[in-house]
Amino acid sequence: MCADTPDYKDTLNLPETDFPMRAGLPNREPGWLDRWAKIGVYDRLREKPGREPFILHDGPPYANGHLHIGHALNKILKDMIVRSQQMMGRDSRYVPGWDCHGLPIEWKIEEQYRAKGQDKDAVNVVDFRQECRRFAEGWVDIQREEFKRLGVYGNWDDPYLTMDFHAEAVIAEDFMKFLMNGTLYQGSKPVMWSPVEKTALAEAEVEYHDKESHTIWVKFRVTTPGELENAFVVIWTTTPWTIPSNKAVTFGEDFAYGLYEVTGTPDECWANVGDRFILADKLAGDVMMRARLDDAMWTRVRDVPTAELAGLSLNHPLAGAEGGNGEWDDARDFRAAPFVTDEEGTGFVHCAPSHGMEEFELYRDLGMLDQMLTYNVLDDGAFREDLPFFGGKRILREKAKKGDWEGDANAAVIAKLIEVGGLLARGRIKHSYPHSWRSKAPVIYRNTPQWFVAIDRELGDGMDTYGKTIRERALTSIDELVTFTPEKGKNRLRSMIEARPDWVLSRQRAWGVPLTCFTKVGALPTDADFLLRDDTVNARIKDAFETEGADCWYEEGAKERFLGNDYNAADYEQVFDVLDVWFDSGSTHNFVLRDRADGTPDGIADLYLEGTDQHRGWFHSSLLQASGTKGRAPYRGVLTHGFTLDEKGMKMSKSLGNTIVPEEVTKQYGADILRLWVAQTDFTNDQRIGPEILKGTADSYRRLRNTMRFILGNLAGYDPAEAVDPADMPELERWVLHRLAELDEVVRDGFNAYDFQGAFQAVFNFATVDLSSFYFDIRKDALYCDAPGANTLKSARTVLDILFHRLTTWLAPILVFTMEEVWLERFPGEDSSVHLVDIPETPASWRDAALAEKWSGIRAARRVVTAALEVQRRDKVIGASLEAAPVVHVRDKALAEALHTVDFADICITSDVEITSDPMPNEAFRLPEIEGVGVVFERAEGEKCQRCWKILPDVGSHPHEGTCARCDDALG
Repeated sequence: MCADTPDYKDTLNLPETDFPMRAGLPNREPGWLDRWAKIGVYDRLREKPGREPFILHDGPPYANGHLHIGHALNKILKDMIVRSQQMMGRDSRYVPGWDCHGLPIEWKIEEQYRAKGQDKDAVNVVDFRQECRRFAEGWVDIQREEFKRLGVYGNWDDPYLTMDFHAEAVIAEDFMKFLMNGTLYQGSKPVMWSPVEKTALAEAEVEYHDKESHTIWVKFRVTTPGELENAFVVIWTTTPWTIPSNKAVTFGEDFAYGLYEVTGTPDECWANVGDRFILADKLAGDVMMRARLDDAMWTRVRDVPTAELAGLSLNHPLAGAEGGNGEWDDARDFRAAPFVTDEEGTGFVHCAPSHGMEEFELYRDLGMLDQMLTYNVLDDGAFREDLPFFGGKRILREKAKKGDWEGDANAAVIAKLIEVGGLLARGRIKHSYPHSWRSKAPVIYRNTPQWFVAIDRELGDGMDTYGKTIRERALTSIDELVTFTPEKGKNRLRSMIEARPDWVLSRQRAWGVPLTCFTKVGALPTDADFLLRDDTVNARIKDAFETEGADCWYEEGAKERFLGNDYNAADYEQVFDVLDVWFDSGSTHNFVLRDRADGTPDGIADLYLEGTDQHRGWFHSSLLQASGTKGRAPYRGVLTHGFTLDEKGMKMSKSLGNTIVPEEVTKQYGADILRLWVAQTDFTNDQRIGPEILKGTADSYRRLRNTMRFILGNLAGYDPAEAVDPADMPELERWVLHRLAELDEVVRDGFNAYDFQGAFQAVFNFATVDLSSFYFDIRKDALYCDAPGANTLKSARTVLDILFHRLTTWLAPILVFTMEEVWLERFPGEDSSVHLVDIPETPASWRDAALAEKWSGIRAARRVVTAALEVQRRDKVIGASLEAAPVVHVRDKALAEALHTVDFADICITSDVEITSDPMPNEAFRLPEIEGVGVVFERAEGEKCQRCWKILPDVGSHPHEGTCARCDDALG
């Protein structure tokens, strides 16, 4: 520009906005949280009339410890669902809740006692429970603020707690329904038991880790007179501590067995020349190898048919041992069993029915349990003191030593077997083994008296629509009433319900809702009057819990109070076991969904959402509980997400230093970045997160932020009165409206299917590809340079206004803070919030398939032109595309005609363009993926307009110096 050429910059319609490029989310997000609390966004949404409810029922996290990344994923995902359903016109309520009873909290209080040298059992139980309550209350307050910091909204002022008095009353009431309908019983069977925590555990409280175990091959002598007398039946086990509780050996009815004789031995060996062993033929070689006998040291003597095995009698290896006091002198039962395998071991299974469910069920069905059960292992995992040789020995230590929980019981049993000649071989094996997810200690199977709910017993409660038993109702619910996301969750839950045993309800702890029942003194569990069943007594208990909480069960005189004058208190024992916490959380559908004003009249949620581990946890227990108290599942939909791993796909661990803490992410990036990460992941599988992934997420965020900033800047001063009817808009604007109509359906379908990844990706691609790289790029010229009344300018601003309302509401459930910032930039006001509006309805008339097809061809041709110009820019032939006036050769006549109907130069951001159907010269630039379009580069002719920078022949021929006709007209 010459020195005396006017500067037209101030005459342009340049973007105006205070919306900053840098978000500053960590510092600004807390302010928006305060603002939402002040204006009561969540409560104001409840005031919108005539909306269909949508209830996502919150699975209660445990009130114990700071949030981890899994908590963040779970709560953010729930929040995105609640918000998106609300913005699509539902009354989407969210009541957060907490699980407050149970072992983790009790364990923490016990740790405090141990640190002070105090004995928990010496403390008044009510005082102890009050300490547990205070501990839980403290963590509820901490976690509530941590969840709110993630932008999660809901009824935070009135959450549900399983330790609230009403909740405890309903939990007790629901338990008493099982008492009254006859499904509750006391039984003695092997259950997963934690010796460290001294309580039974549910499957959901167990996780599997690799553990190294002893393996032993043990000899049971045949005592039946005849050819096989004094031969040994050999068993294999990974739990030597169960040998003192052995009562039987079983074999496979269809396996091939043989008699094997030792003909030679090495120096170190527990076998002797002449020893004879009965083994499964398939496994005999491996057993001999384990006994250090090579192939030359043994021979197979003959077949041993299973019919012959069935007639044998066996002795325990400790039978007749000096000092054994006859403990093991009785003959062991020996029979076929269906659970014996010839895949590993010896082809025989040692049976201790007190410590194995399959053995227990075998002898239960045979009516032989009374003679098969032992009570050798106490609640702390120690052998009873009077057990010969092993009294007081412990299966596990009280505390792990360098991660090792191994006690002295296994070593003692192995040593004794060696001493009496009962051991053939020993070894070690690393295998997956159940551990308590709280203490991380291994668990054992232990026979103890526990309280169960029979899931195959007919209930007789009149709610038989979906079945007569709990299992039938649960399976019918899965098949007919529940939608699973992803679908594979259905089969997983169904298989668990199909195979599960009766529900173990009791825990031998103090902090929880007690099993509110009484047993008749002197009666057996099988007697009809063993359990007191009285509606009046139950009502007293329910009323007392409602006003005083469950602590009243433990007050002095509680038994007399609840039994009243109808019964002699001396005739009854009060049960003090507490309910499995999964029964607590499984009851939430009643005290939250059914009983609260913000619940639902039928007590059924639209959605339960948790991690995949909850197929055996909350989904499972809620289904069982509701099937017994409601007659069906308490949910219409179940959504599961995977676990969160580090960037390499490794499980997060403090020891590996690969953990990602939500608080640290919000401090560095802001909660919206964490929320965006959730939206970009396929939550139905395991997700990965780490520094590099978060950097990529932040980059996506910046691109979206720039899109919104462009829209805001170019809507400065926009008046809805200037809106242009779509029928009067240029084709390019009508194409954008068509894309919006398509995208609106994609977003709504995605939100309804909880596919946030798909919905977000569609919006993101639209914003960055269709808008920023195409539409905005083209329309900058008209937005900046057109005269204020020009139709193209007004049409573009109309479309930008439409884009604003859709993008902000589509993205508000995900980027809750940023979309609020964008909204307030245009619509400031004390009560203004994007979260108070719905996604706008999109007119069906915006769809124009023919136009979309036409513009698909135009965009393809444009890609060839822009690629050709990029080559010229790279070679420094030109500096900007406006220096070009390319010749575009188009083979397809329909496409050529289409290009003639639009201002293709504007679309290509060139000063001019020539469309021709002439044959393409060899030098024409082509893209292999777009056939029939070639570009020959030509420079634009004329002078550069000093206002719009287009190079045109007419520049300089108008009243305003150095302008083109369009700019001269705009200057007036």
